[in-house]
Amino acid sequence: MIRVQQEDFCLASEYAALSRSHQAGAVVTFVGRVREMNQGAAVSGMILEHYPGMTEHALAQIVSEAQGRWPLLECRVIHRVGALALGDQIVFVGVASAHREAAFAACHFIMDYLKTRAPFWKKETTAGGETRWVDARDSDSQAADRW
Repeated sequence: MIRVQQEDFCLASEYAALSRSHQAGAVVTFVGRVREMNQGAAVSGMILEHYPGMTEHALAQIVSEAQGRWPLLECRVIHRVGALALGDQIVFVGVASAHREAAFAACHFIMDYLKTRAPFWKKETTAGGETRWVDARDSDSQAADRW
């Protein structure tokens, strides 16, 4: 299940959906949030933009690749777009598998690839009221390269 949406998501509901199967010995989730500091400056919020259709397709490819690498029972990716405030949830990645190794690896893989392959653009608002586009980080590319 993949969703790109403006609305917030409920972590408890997403976890429950991942946990339905009694075969799931492991459920791993990741939630990314708007943090107060980035690139050495205080942040008061951000705007996330995407390319509708292309973004969902890229996310589906990432999930499909994860499902091909690990024996996953369930996989959910939710990414928010639009205006977000400090502390808001941005992204949810959750996977269920019979074993923890597959669940941890797949969740990490999906997040690393999402950061480098999904067409999202971030514009941060600094505490001083300035807006700036957030550049891709080399560390994200290096993380994805290890897969």
